[in-house]
Amino acid sequence: MKTIIFVITIFAFALNANAQKLVSNDVPDAVKTKFASMYPNVSNHQWEKEHGKYEAEFKENNVETSVLFEPSGMYVQTEVEIPVSSLPGGVNDYASKNLAGKKITEAVQITNADGMVTYEAEIGGPDYLFDSNGNFIKMESDDSDKEDNDKD
Repeated sequence: MKTIIFVITIFAFALNANAQKLVSNDVPDAVKTKFASMYPNVSNHQWEKEHGKYEAEFKENNVETSVLFEPSGMYVQTEVEIPVSSLPGGVNDYASKNLAGKKITEAVQITNADGMVTYEAEIGGPDYLFDSNGNFIKMESDDSDKEDNDKD
């Protein structure tokens, strides 16, 4: 029985390790104000703290969207879920050559505050980051997200 409880506890911690869910009162006013000015018609959103930044997650036109802010309220980036077929061709080429047999299961278009666009593709589990031409940048790890839970 103790083993089952231990496994369930570890599993629950792993689910929480990606980001720290927040209630609105835990989000700085500057962040909430900036979000409201950018998305005045979005009311059903959830807040998370990730890498010391604040992220609002919501659906806009039935599309999963998230917006990231510095604690000061400065806008960092927007992530919008896209169909896998909308990824630049280089992403599929990279996956075929380097990750044979693994399928792209999710895709996200990331636009930063300067307007630079990158793409994130979940391929066989991990996320891979690509530039706007589909050139590989890096593989992303969920381990770095633990820092928020460890620091708070």
